[in-house]
Amino acid sequence: MRSKLLISLPLLAAFAAPAFAADNPLSFNISAVSDYRYRGISQTRLKPALQGGVDYALPAGFYVGAWGSTIKWIKDNGVDGSVEVDLYGGYRGEIQKDLGYDLGVLQYAYVGNKLADTAGGGVYKNADTTELYGALTWGPVTGKLSYALTNLFGNYNFATDESTRGSTYAELNGTFDLGSGFSLAPHIGHQSVSHLSVASYTDYSATVSKDLGSGMSVAVAAVGTDADKTFYVPGAAAGSTRFLGKSALVVSLKATF
Repeated sequence: MRSKLLISLPLLAAFAAPAFAADNPLSFNISAVSDYRYRGISQTRLKPALQGGVDYALPAGFYVGAWGSTIKWIKDNGVDGSVEVDLYGGYRGEIQKDLGYDLGVLQYAYVGNKLADTAGGGVYKNADTTELYGALTWGPVTGKLSYALTNLFGNYNFATDESTRGSTYAELNGTFDLGSGFSLAPHIGHQSVSHLSVASYTDYSATVSKDLGSGMSVAVAAVGTDADKTFYVPGAAAGSTRFLGKSALVVSLKATF
């Protein structure tokens, strides 16, 4: 069984804390990645992806944005859906110097997704997911908690007829300037899936990025998980049983403008 179950790379998926230039509230980004990892699990069957997004800073600390990526996991279950679009908005502020907070909502949508209609019989509900999130940042370290208001990426316990609403993802991230345009971003997170313990797991990563100037950056992330190796595999239509949470290096190239 396969699910869309942090990271795409912290560099590429920091929805909870988008950065905006003070004189330019609108920003765009486009990326190419060797594997789209989200919360440690590949969304592209360990293959490359194209991604892009837009962020807009509203007055008084509010923000909205959208982000999208090519994916494979829904098609790997024999139904339409090769693009993920994420819509988010929130409010961020500062409690005191070097202590900030961020609160928001994130909607994951899968274009053309018919997963619940054709992959029934004890496999999935609809993959579209809504999460609330809250984060605290102290200096270079951010702690964040996400809470699912819906089934989590289509997961459902059909054996007990229980939804995965209320699933949580807790994570701790750091960003450290190494000088000369290099930075290090360690990460650890735990995905707890309500009423479906086989889907719960911990992921971890360390990302080294290099600012190339002119809005360009490159990053390499070492990624791993302790996810269940029989649960997190491609769907039957993919013709593969490769573990989607395997340890690997993920390379990305990003442009921001």
